[in-house]
Amino acid sequence: MGTSNTRVSRHFESENLRRDLDSRHIRMIAIGGAIGTGLFYGSGWAIKTAGPAVILTYVVAAVAIYFVMRALGEMSVEEPVSGAYVSYANRYIHRFAGFLNGWNAFVFLLATSAAELNALGRYVQYWQPAMPIWVTAAVAVLVMFAVNIIGVRFYGESEFWFSMIKIVAIVAFILFGCALIFFGVGNNGHPIGFGNLTNHGGFFPQGIGGSLLSIVMVAFAFGGIENLGLTAGEAKDVATTMPKAVNSTFWRLLIFYVGAMTVLVIIFPWTSLTGDSSPFVEVFARLGIPAAATILNLVVITAVLSAVNASVFTNSRTFYNLSLQGNAPAFLGVVNKRNVPARAIFLVFGAMLAGVLLNLLMPGRVFEIFSSVTVYGLVCAWASILISHLRFRRSRVRNGDADQIRYKMPFSPYSNYLGLVFVAAVLVCIAILPDTRVSLLVSAGWVGVVFIAYRLYTARSVTTATSADVPDVRLER
Repeated sequence: MGTSNTRVSRHFESENLRRDLDSRHIRMIAIGGAIGTGLFYGSGWAIKTAGPAVILTYVVAAVAIYFVMRALGEMSVEEPVSGAYVSYANRYIHRFAGFLNGWNAFVFLLATSAAELNALGRYVQYWQPAMPIWVTAAVAVLVMFAVNIIGVRFYGESEFWFSMIKIVAIVAFILFGCALIFFGVGNNGHPIGFGNLTNHGGFFPQGIGGSLLSIVMVAFAFGGIENLGLTAGEAKDVATTMPKAVNSTFWRLLIFYVGAMTVLVIIFPWTSLTGDSSPFVEVFARLGIPAAATILNLVVITAVLSAVNASVFTNSRTFYNLSLQGNAPAFLGVVNKRNVPARAIFLVFGAMLAGVLLNLLMPGRVFEIFSSVTVYGLVCAWASILISHLRFRRSRVRNGDADQIRYKMPFSPYSNYLGLVFVAAVLVCIAILPDTRVSLLVSAGWVGVVFIAYRLYTARSVTTATSADVPDVRLER
């Protein structure tokens, strides 16, 4: 792989994946990837930290994430590979940047799956309090492993319907919440009104500082949106599907996240949320609507299954592409007869089983610790996307074909810089919060381990290859 920052290859990794994802799959994977545990469960932590002002935090984050999505979308249309931002970091920043982002996927996978599976176990305990969290986690991992090993189209279909359930539920929640607010439906005909926005310490009860600190869990909530680019390697018509997916996802995020969060803090005092379960379920349970609470609990369980399902897909494709770059063992670059990177999926399966073990050993602290570790992986991915895009665009300008880009990111490079400011703010807040500070120490240690591994791995090569020099794709028989 080239370590020069000025030489850029127009060739990308030669992949042997089946392009079976339709436009409807891509769109639903895009929005479904961002609507998960961070919204349904982690939002309770964000509300406790910021109060009603968390609404503004979600708006700011949505705009920043939109710029990240547009940068990734532009590169994905021009150079569609399953490695997405990992491949672009390797190509446009430095080989170590690709190596780090790729292997970040491993710790990211471990942390995300541990946090998601912990939340899933808590949801199930809403019905079965005696059910151990790790048992629920193990069953979920086994089911999602089977879904992904069958083939990408089966994954696409399952994720389509998982995402559809989440979207319908959020829309229903917003509509029902509006009925409560304006007409008192479900509240004996007494409209709730907007008093809860200011009656409990004001709109900024924790001050501006609380709103800023809540950005950590808000960032976790938006995590997964970068995985949209990973579908590019298996999309049928990426030049058409990717722009549609990115554009529609931004507006849906504003509606679903900002709309749902606004309704949530209006219909119930923010001071009354415990954070022990999904605030969505808690609100309806306390309003005396048990049927709605039960249905919502089923929905949030679906949301976690969707997140775990997507995690198997995205991380297996990351490891697969990382192998083709020469930054991971060659055996991970093998596909089976159905053109599925089965060996990479088995690696993901092993990491998720480790997440199950963590939920057995320390179920009480898994979510808070590993969700903040996950945020480290997210900000690395988002920063690398924005920086890679800056260098991608400069390379096009140097080659005189910048005008041929089909899906340009708006306001670049200024939008890139604004996105990087958001990323820096998230890191600062992680360092300030006592509950999340430990994740930076863990992350720093991880970067050190990856750098040593990188030096050892690259030292075995006598000469440095360019991005085009990748191993041939092999088919497992």
